[in-house]
Amino acid sequence: MSDVVAIRRYLHQHPELGLSEFGTSDFVAQQLTDLGYEVTRGLAKTGLVATLTNGTSSSSIGIRADMDALPIEEETGAEYASLNKGIMHACGHDGHTAMLLGAAKILAERRNFDGTIHLIFQPAEENFGGAKLMIDDGLFERFPCDAVFGLHNDPTLPFGKIGVKEGPMMAAVDECKITVNGRGGHGAEPQTTADPIVCGASIIMALQTIASRNIHPLDAMVITVGAFHAGMASNVIPERAEMVLTIRSFDPDVRDELERRIRVIAEGQAASYGMGVTIDYARGYDATINHAAETDFVRDLARRVLGEDKVMDLPRASMGSEDFAYMVSERPGTYFLLGTKRTDNDPPLHHPRFDFNDDAIPIGTSFWVELAEAYLGRP
Repeated sequence: MSDVVAIRRYLHQHPELGLSEFGTSDFVAQQLTDLGYEVTRGLAKTGLVATLTNGTSSSSIGIRADMDALPIEEETGAEYASLNKGIMHACGHDGHTAMLLGAAKILAERRNFDGTIHLIFQPAEENFGGAKLMIDDGLFERFPCDAVFGLHNDPTLPFGKIGVKEGPMMAAVDECKITVNGRGGHGAEPQTTADPIVCGASIIMALQTIASRNIHPLDAMVITVGAFHAGMASNVIPERAEMVLTIRSFDPDVRDELERRIRVIAEGQAASYGMGVTIDYARGYDATINHAAETDFVRDLARRVLGEDKVMDLPRASMGSEDFAYMVSERPGTYFLLGTKRTDNDPPLHHPRFDFNDDAIPIGTSFWVELAEAYLGRP
């Protein structure tokens, strides 16, 4: 697997942001073309699909790897660290892409399957919803898939473990910006102003009651105020205050209720202080909901191939989000995790010192091969 490790480290050195993965796309396309795949480019701008057919079956499978990096300055100190300032593979997409390329090579050499494999190399998972953009460009109409599969490395999961979960796997994510429009003035004369900081603080505290008083205790959700900006000096009351929220949920009805309550609370709190608010609410990725049959398939396969002790049913869904949600809403499929933990002090995903664990490459690569061959059957 040294060649796959070399690919991973090359990709790590040359990270590109979502919808700008031009060099990555060129590199991946050339690798696959050399292996004899039919490569179709241009889906979601920089995405591509590599197709290989063997035997006579009409069965088909889609396997997805994401290719984009993050706007983070790397601090790993690795000899193969990013050459692109302010951009790094801090989520392991370099590993995902390399493992699928490694699997592509083995599948092409062995041709031990009966049907069609579509390898989906997707851009812009981190920001622009590349999965949905590829679907909008006709992904599943042009490349029919009976089922679709995706994985993500997890540095908190024991090394080599496959983590599966039927049903809700990753949360829907929305974002809201609330601007409190007050009336500024001198900090020594607050009675002549309408202080947006006080009002904003009241909104933030009131938002916490949504989870405790408006949503059923067994319905998972999160409202986090991640930013609060107001004022520049101790003796100046500003004209406005701004806060930015991330909202996570699984159930569509809960998602709707969260938006409704956030609007009601922000407007009501502001009115009680004699102020108004501007609310910019944006729906992000939908929840990733795994299908039962495909999840069972991955679980059973992992037990046979890796061993009973290498498979775990995840105890709960993640409040993180994933645009693979759009693929499993269009086709049966499942999204699972590959444990890459080194130590208890591993940097988490999206950290400037995160570096994909190359020791996991043989596991992920071979598992994709086994999955494709088992799903399609031998000729």
